[in-house]
Amino acid sequence: MEKIVLACIDGSSYSPSVCDAAAWAALRLGAPLKFLHVLQKVREAQSAPDLSGSIGFGARESLLDELAALDEKRGKLAQERGRQLLASARQRAQSAGVEGPDGLQRHGGLVETLTELEEGVRLLVLGGRGEASDMAPEHLGSHLERVIRALHRPILVTPAEFSPPRRILLAFDGSATTRKGVEMVAASPLFRGLPCHLVMAGADTAEARAQLEKARKTLEAAGFEAPAAILPGDPESVLEHYRRDQDLDLVIMGAYGHSPIRRLLIGSTTTEMLRRTKVPLLLLR
Repeated sequence: MEKIVLACIDGSSYSPSVCDAAAWAALRLGAPLKFLHVLQKVREAQSAPDLSGSIGFGARESLLDELAALDEKRGKLAQERGRQLLASARQRAQSAGVEGPDGLQRHGGLVETLTELEEGVRLLVLGGRGEASDMAPEHLGSHLERVIRALHRPILVTPAEFSPPRRILLAFDGSATTRKGVEMVAASPLFRGLPCHLVMAGADTAEARAQLEKARKTLEAAGFEAPAAILPGDPESVLEHYRRDQDLDLVIMGAYGHSPIRRLLIGSTTTEMLRRTKVPLLLLR
């Protein structure tokens, strides 16, 4: 079965950007597009206080029945809202030229749902914020890091607005992930015809130059214009400054190369880039 572009939408202000990015990717890849809306597991209601000593048992039972009916009504409203979000997303994608975009609504946890669907996914598209963190720009979406760590598919993370990229940056560090990223860019129609800047942050050593030159030749052999540079400094600062200076529209990088424990001790380039950059990030695992 042909693998799909899967785009996660909710009621956040990032959903239109997700729709536009997913439509762009599906058209470039020639892949089917499906939108996913996950109805999160209803949090267990806080235990009602034991009112049996102050009101009659029957009255307490009546109150609990009313609360249960209210929860049921909320669930139905959330389901209908999700259907409307999916319908709007499909319409937006069709307006962009995508034929027959599909929609899927599921109940459960987002990470668990995506893990279940992962095998059939070619590219996952997510917004940098969700409904829970829409009004807190300094915070990442509550599920974003967990999704990135759990899945082993390329993940395109969108900012609040998406425009089709014209020039891209590939953060190269010589690792297996970024070497694979070079090969992916060279072979994929997603970035065909776009200049791809290769940037390596760190010491300018003979080994680093050799690795970067090999990556550059791979891209040039595939028809890419591929400027390459090794720049001193920490990766997140180097990459963001270079991106701004060169007016690049999209960044490709490996995601979370360190364990969560090490990340707590030394920080994470992935997290910092997600917080800093105002352009889409394509994350590779």
